[in-house]
Amino acid sequence: MAGMHIMARKKSLIMSKYVIGIDFGTLSGRSVLIDVENGNEIATDVLDYSHGVMDSELPDGTKLGVDWALQHPDDYLEVLKKTIPAILSKSGISPAEVIGVGIDFTACTVLPVKADGTPLCKMSEFSSEPNAWIKLWKHHAAQPEANKLNEIAEKQGQKFLKRYGGKISSEWLVPKVWQTLNEAPEVYHAADRFIEAADWIIWQLTGNEIRNTCTAGYKAIWHKHDGYPDNSFFTSLHPGLKDLVIKKLSSELYPVGTKAGEITPEAARLTGLLEGTAVAVANVDAHVSVPAVGITNPGKMLMIMGTSTCHMVLGENERTVPGMCGVVEDGIIEGYFGYEAGQSCVGDHFQWFVENCTPPEYFREAEKKGLDIHDILTEKAKRLKPGESGLVALDWWNGNRSVLVDVDLTGMMIGMTLATKPEEIYLALIEATAYGTRMIIDTFHENGVPVNELYAAGGIAEKNPFIMQIYADVTNREIRISGSPQTPALGSAMFGAVAAGKARGGYDNIVDAAKVMGKVKDIVYKPSADNVRVYDKLYHEYKILHDYFGRGDNDVMKRLKEIKKQVK
Repeated sequence: MAGMHIMARKKSLIMSKYVIGIDFGTLSGRSVLIDVENGNEIATDVLDYSHGVMDSELPDGTKLGVDWALQHPDDYLEVLKKTIPAILSKSGISPAEVIGVGIDFTACTVLPVKADGTPLCKMSEFSSEPNAWIKLWKHHAAQPEANKLNEIAEKQGQKFLKRYGGKISSEWLVPKVWQTLNEAPEVYHAADRFIEAADWIIWQLTGNEIRNTCTAGYKAIWHKHDGYPDNSFFTSLHPGLKDLVIKKLSSELYPVGTKAGEITPEAARLTGLLEGTAVAVANVDAHVSVPAVGITNPGKMLMIMGTSTCHMVLGENERTVPGMCGVVEDGIIEGYFGYEAGQSCVGDHFQWFVENCTPPEYFREAEKKGLDIHDILTEKAKRLKPGESGLVALDWWNGNRSVLVDVDLTGMMIGMTLATKPEEIYLALIEATAYGTRMIIDTFHENGVPVNELYAAGGIAEKNPFIMQIYADVTNREIRISGSPQTPALGSAMFGAVAAGKARGGYDNIVDAAKVMGKVKDIVYKPSADNVRVYDKLYHEYKILHDYFGRGDNDVMKRLKEIKKQVK
């Protein structure tokens, strides 16, 4: 019997197939090796970007202005070079057993390149020009271009505005490209392509310039039936943008779930994978996470909670929802309209407080107890009842993405006294992000896109039950947690399995893959009726402040920001 068991196990191992998901985040990239048969994580490896986020200067010391956020393409290639061999080594899995690869990226993260894919920032003549580098998703220096674009589009009655909640964000492709043309026309004209970093990575892996419909639809004003806005609109922005789509973008786009190509000999040498391994079309980190928690139908919202939060939900019809980041047909799951909203500052919010406002004695206490400083603040905040601090905050420390779509808004705290304690402020910041999420949920729900269930993924959802309980109480909804600590990477791996196809041991579509590989934990956070009653009152106050400072009644935040720019 023992011998038969060993033989059966060996046979199972021989038959097993694996896929790799690569998640390119804001500060790091990670690769995860996943078993196709059950979605189990076999090995993972994370690499911090050597250059991180460049928000003050370029590698050569060139200074950057306010609201810049750039990255280095070598950091992304380093992720491929180091993390993929690492997970193969850790697991002992042969490259021959890997049938597919999928990637996801923060978006919109865009760079100018030559026709062969060479980034302009890697060319000596452009290395000191900020606009030649990769503009990260949270690059907000293109806000003037976004404001002008929205003004012109509204005057022209452009119907695409409604699909993006009434405003195009400075985080998106067209404002960033337009900024390049305005500030560095030599870079704009030298660039043969402006391309999402996600699609650029696929280019490096397959040798094919294959662009995905997800980033195009959510971040580049593309529509499945209407395509991009016509040339006359781009000409009305700037004559130099007339041929942007034809010459520097691409109208040939591929839906998520399709195969982009296969690993080239060069990519095989870089990654350790076999030449010919299937590679999926690129995806966005938030969007690829939806099937990773098993969501394949409407009414269920996924919150991907990290430095920022993205809110994803499926709908059966195309609706106009104020402040949504976008709605794209087949953008997440084929056959449904995928809606996106988001908050620009969540984990960043809490880290800012730790780094700038936490007293030394709290750090000493954390060291004495062997705890992280966030654990100490959470421990103290747990002792507070909802409403006990008398504080309400606006969660705009990094602007507002949804539902106001305004990066010039800033944070606010009201109710502080000489008796206010650090943990009370910390709790108020947590509650503010929960109120911001409820504002998004309510806006969707009230505009014909039901949100009946909540799911959460990301570091905060994984590690902080206290925060998740607050979100359940504030939203008055149960919350389920992703079964994988690497949800985007799992989702990318699932699309890698779809790219490989059933004949090679994968799946024919993402719905079939999600039934087997998608995961949630047994944990369910349920709202407390007593807490819900208090938070309803506090949320009412939040809404008053939200509308007063965010909808034009008092633009003091913008006036202060303008003074700051003038002085600096």
